[in-house]
Amino acid sequence: MSTEVTPRFDDVIHSPVRLRIAGLLRRITEVEFAAVRDTLDISDATLSKNIKVLVDAGYLAVRKESSPGRADARRLTWIALTPEGRRAVEGHLAELTRIAAG
Repeated sequence: MSTEVTPRFDDVIHSPVRLRIAGLLRRITEVEFAAVRDTLDISDATLSKNIKVLVDAGYLAVRKESSPGRADARRLTWIALTPEGRRAVEGHLAELTRIAAG
């Protein structure tokens, strides 16, 4: 897989909440839903809506697992950038850098 980044503006990534989600995930493998919600200080509904957009675009993968610390049926939701999502966010950031440089 090529590591070369092609600068490209991406309307899906550009939304402020989605850009912040992608920015959080850029340097890590995956993160739990509540950690993203708390870090970005947004509601569950706002995060869920934006995760769905990123998943539908093929940019995020979602994984659910049982919570080992809970006796009820609640599950933890983990999110991660897909390879396509990583290319999209890196390309978008490269394009923003290119634009800012004039």
